[in-house]
Amino acid sequence: MAVAGCGGSGGGGGTAADTLVVYTGQAGDWQLNFNPYSPTRIEGLGTIFEPLFFYNITGSSDPVKRLGESFEWNADGTVLSITTRAGATWTDGKPFTAKDVVFTLDMVAKTPTMNSVGYKGKATAIDDTHLTVTFDEPSYLVGPQVLGRTWIVPEHLWGQLSDPATDVIATPVGTGPFQLDEFKAQAFTLKANEGYHSGAPAVKKIRYLSLSGNQAGADALKAGQVDWQTGPVPDIANVEKNYPGYKANTTPMNQAALLTCSNAALGCEGPQTDPAVRKAVHYALNRTQVNSLAFENTASEISPGFALLGRDDDVISSKLAERTAPMQPDTAKAGQLLEGAGYAKGGDGFYAKDGRQLALNVKVVAGWTDYITALDTMTQQLQQAGIKLNVQQSSWNEWADARGQGKYQLIIDSLYQGPAADPFYLYSYFFATSSTAPVGQTATPNFARVSDPAIDAALDALKAINPEDTAARQPHLDAIQTRVEETVPYIPLLTAGTTSEYNAKKFTGWPDESNPYAFFAVWSAPDNSEIYRTLKPAGQ
Repeated sequence: MAVAGCGGSGGGGGTAADTLVVYTGQAGDWQLNFNPYSPTRIEGLGTIFEPLFFYNITGSSDPVKRLGESFEWNADGTVLSITTRAGATWTDGKPFTAKDVVFTLDMVAKTPTMNSVGYKGKATAIDDTHLTVTFDEPSYLVGPQVLGRTWIVPEHLWGQLSDPATDVIATPVGTGPFQLDEFKAQAFTLKANEGYHSGAPAVKKIRYLSLSGNQAGADALKAGQVDWQTGPVPDIANVEKNYPGYKANTTPMNQAALLTCSNAALGCEGPQTDPAVRKAVHYALNRTQVNSLAFENTASEISPGFALLGRDDDVISSKLAERTAPMQPDTAKAGQLLEGAGYAKGGDGFYAKDGRQLALNVKVVAGWTDYITALDTMTQQLQQAGIKLNVQQSSWNEWADARGQGKYQLIIDSLYQGPAADPFYLYSYFFATSSTAPVGQTATPNFARVSDPAIDAALDALKAINPEDTAARQPHLDAIQTRVEETVPYIPLLTAGTTSEYNAKKFTGWPDESNPYAFFAVWSAPDNSEIYRTLKPAGQ
């Protein structure tokens, strides 16, 4: 756990009362890159490069001002008027203005690999603190993406980049509460931006460690060398007893699933391209057992339509065949589905078709102990249903490349939420044709290669409806959820209970049940930045 050059032997979290030591799950050396639009970035979203507003995705609340002061839509949702903060500066001393916002939006619009949501607006600066964004059609739902997930960059520097989507940013200049202090391959440090427009944060340094995986993270926590990590630790129900001074918070947010390369028309190959096979796996799982053995009962039920239970209860479709995925297996139903698709069980106990055994390969990152345990458990469960599961561990880079390129059969991962508390965003990310690509090309992030006209039509309709008109939205949400349940391109596992272990003795101001002001996960940006700038060293 060496953190050479970053102060403190062995990384020593707590060598300074106002230094926060975090572990994000990084295994292996950090690769220097603070480009907020690069897929290989290591940090910077919200900490160095700010959005206009911060949206709390855990529930409904007013957006928090960052570089923006206010915004307003016109009557038909085609013009977004924005007032930006006056007096903010970049960390090189240059003034921030609305023109930087216009530059950033124009850059995103003309660079497809930076434009993950298909932003098509036209931004115009009125003066240094006002701009408008005009759309050809109603675009209410693009608002939180523009306002909350567009990382504003300085025109005077980024206007000189040859390829802003891929250029490595080694010396980032932002407006955020933190700036780069020191970089080493084993650890890097951010320091407080003393000129921050909203006042310098009380946390003066954030040190990011690189360890070898979940077990190393738990060991570092036990040794008091990490102040905040998000991930499993042994006996997670007794964190306060096992780790004196620490507490734990579990938030149900990310939806764990078996991602399938589902679309043969886009080049996917394997038995998982048959919906009957995907459904058979779905019904063969014992989710209660997986939760107990792999997640220490921190996970919870999941809806097969992928609206988020709890937060999205009001919009979960009444037309779903099952409101929640079954927690107990139904191997008889799994067998009926397979036999209906032409499979027959052989003497070895496994189903086969056309002389080929029903065997599925599933990829997981080495070191992700909870997911590995989940897969080991599911391997035994699926064997009882006549389905063979082959677990393949790899490095994160190999795993991510296979996921993006579609060169896999199954992958265990989670579906993340969007910039606001609305299931539309998850659907637009993971189920829209515009977010995918043929196998061999990078999907961002519809990794299952879903291309469904009914889902696309419902997403297009939702874009034109004011989110406050819940009655008009519901038929389209129904259409998406029922189609997702029917086709199962992502086999739902559980709503992952994202658990953070944090040093409550050293810092105050953490989110809790009475004030869940941000999604409590160290790797979730810009939520982590909102927590960083809220925390105070104990005693302050």
